[in-house]
Amino acid sequence: MESTVHTYLSKKRNAAPLAVFRIFFGLLMFISILRFAMNGWIHKLYIEPSFFFSYLGFEWVRPLGDATYLIFIVCGLSALTVSVGYRYRWSIIIFFLSFTYIELMDKTTYLNHYYFVSILSFLMIFLPAQVYFSMDAYRDKTKRFELIPAWTIDSIKLLLGIVYVYAGLAKLNSDWLIEAMPLQIWLPAKYSLPLLGDLFQQVWTHYAFSWAGAIYDLTIPFLLLYRKTRPLAFVLVVIFHALTRILFPIGMFPYIMIVSALIFFDAGLHQRILDYISRLFNIQSQDFNNRRSFEFTNRWKRKTIHFTVGTFFLLQLLIPFRHLLYPGELFWTEEGFRFSWRVMLIEKAGYTDFKVVDPESGRRFYVDNTRFLTRFQEKQMSTQPDFILEYALFLEDYYQQQGITDPEIYVDSYVALNGRPSQPFIDPEADLTRFKPSLKHKNWILPFNDEIKGL
Repeated sequence: MESTVHTYLSKKRNAAPLAVFRIFFGLLMFISILRFAMNGWIHKLYIEPSFFFSYLGFEWVRPLGDATYLIFIVCGLSALTVSVGYRYRWSIIIFFLSFTYIELMDKTTYLNHYYFVSILSFLMIFLPAQVYFSMDAYRDKTKRFELIPAWTIDSIKLLLGIVYVYAGLAKLNSDWLIEAMPLQIWLPAKYSLPLLGDLFQQVWTHYAFSWAGAIYDLTIPFLLLYRKTRPLAFVLVVIFHALTRILFPIGMFPYIMIVSALIFFDAGLHQRILDYISRLFNIQSQDFNNRRSFEFTNRWKRKTIHFTVGTFFLLQLLIPFRHLLYPGELFWTEEGFRFSWRVMLIEKAGYTDFKVVDPESGRRFYVDNTRFLTRFQEKQMSTQPDFILEYALFLEDYYQQQGITDPEIYVDSYVALNGRPSQPFIDPEADLTRFKPSLKHKNWILPFNDEIKGL
């Protein structure tokens, strides 16, 4: 076993696929940041609100007022330098830190693909993506290598495979397969789409999309791995992500996944892409073809990188299953829902009224949430228990400052999940000021009055 692992870790491959991946990844990230700024989302999401929802343990990560723009500038510029391979190691570290900081500033904006970009950029810190067709290699001949360890390319394939397969496993539930939910809610709303609008009104279409989506996620990494099915698989990748781009507001994610799928192709395709870029920018690409093989020369550095990347993937395999540690229906409680590749599986609608009680005077009143939250934040808060608790604790602090010594906060909350009738969500008798944010089960969430079978 040890010999097999050692043999694999010593295996070499052409560096072109990793270089192409670096170029497109950095470029797409730069466009993504630019798009964010040009649409005014920096101000709308991180400067305009007066309150921000935090991730547990990262309460110290906050927007910095107008200086928040600087974080985006740093993130965008580092994406560009990653793309061209200029001082790559520092560039990818700065990109990872700045992008992740942005995503941690407000939990309201959590999306699976933002999480994917964060962990992918973390992984890229340990990959020699700068040794071929980069400014670093162009400026210093001693840093040019045509061959790199095979595992550094395979690690990106593995991460993509985990994302797809786990997303497919998450779709193996009765709501998705038997009820075609939530696509039965979302697709009819696309009636105005040319050619496809009428099709989306048909129930059979909702079921076809549900089943096709699950089969696609579960099989596409394996079809991409196999040489004979790879071209067809890539066509399916393009069709699938083009459709998701048309139907849902998921930003740059479809483009990221389409470009990422290229990593499964042999070096020949990537060489042709690099040749095209060379002609476009008058670069002598042959200068990089020196048959030199990159090695992590320092033994301890090599072992540390292997250990870190191995631990990273172990966590990626385990974290999505942490919901098994919690009682209750996952789609209802959402305890262990995030960071598990459960992509677009639920449609929740709800409202939450917060009642403040002054135990000394007996006075009680309801809070106008729009005083403290944007409409987007209120919508997210109303269906997610950890948001509700964090907001309740904020209200406790606020009304203490308004002169109520020990305010009690109660909640009247109703939520509808995947087309079901609305039902009580939070125990209205629970004073939420008695609880603190933690990883423990929230026993003040009322039981889900139905059953969703599946993983």
